[in-house]
Amino acid sequence: MSLSRNQQSNRERKSMNKIAFIGLGNMGAPMAKNLLKVGLTVEVFDLNRDTVTELASLGAIAADSIQSAVAKANVVITMLPASHHVKSVYLDDNGVLNHVSKGTLLIDSSTIDPETARSVAAQAQVKGLNFVDAPVSGGVSGAAAGTLTFIVGGTVENYSDAKEVLSHMGKNIFHAGEAGSGQMAKICNNMMLGILMSGTCEALNLGIENGLDPKVLSQIMLQSSGRNWALELYNPCPDVMENVPSSNGYQGGFMSQLMAKDLGLAMEASVQSQTSTPMGSLARNLFNLHNGQGNGERDFSSLFEFYRKK
Repeated sequence: MSLSRNQQSNRERKSMNKIAFIGLGNMGAPMAKNLLKVGLTVEVFDLNRDTVTELASLGAIAADSIQSAVAKANVVITMLPASHHVKSVYLDDNGVLNHVSKGTLLIDSSTIDPETARSVAAQAQVKGLNFVDAPVSGGVSGAAAGTLTFIVGGTVENYSDAKEVLSHMGKNIFHAGEAGSGQMAKICNNMMLGILMSGTCEALNLGIENGLDPKVLSQIMLQSSGRNWALELYNPCPDVMENVPSSNGYQGGFMSQLMAKDLGLAMEASVQSQTSTPMGSLARNLFNLHNGQGNGERDFSSLFEFYRKK
């Protein structure tokens, strides 16, 4: 009896216990640490050698190039800033696709445009590799705690295999559909997040300017129809909620410039599909204005200050 291509891939695939992790930024580093905690062999690479050294001190293998990092891996995970980084890391002559063994599982957790994810997936398939796009939600705190949400795009089989690895770094793992679907779902989620954060900042400021206590107003809205994620877990008004960026000078969390990037990806997708997204467009403009005032590296909830009277 002949085997299907996917069945052959399964026969050829090794156990998923040697992982190459490329991209050790604010999200990637704690994700890799969680893989080390469960005893997996993790070889790491990043242009920031200090981060590589830190992971090595925790038991990771330090790689001096992408090629050496992925050469013996049976799983490759990438967490990169933008689409052009993903294209370079995967598709360049010295990139991942040219230096991994057939049957290797490739997981890209960057947030990029869906078309790039589809392109990398197609080229990986040609080489007998198994690719999923698996962007995350949950922020730096979720990455550290191992409670991230992963939104996966790819075949059912590749999703099932990826889930085994992702479960060491996340709590909720969804299969959104075929390659690129994980990115599309993440873009929709972050467009909604940008919109609701903008509205929450605006509503709180209106109340404050008219004499209301922001703590009291927040509690009222939390028990009313205006309840949302920002009010419940991430209040943008300083000193209303503990252990959130707004009560720490808007440091940490999810940078405002990254929210603007994700809203830009949503607008690109809306143009391609000719979908109306007026609220998303307005949110992107607000964050771009806010970032233009020097707030790009502050948490995105710092948009609250955009509404405050100078």
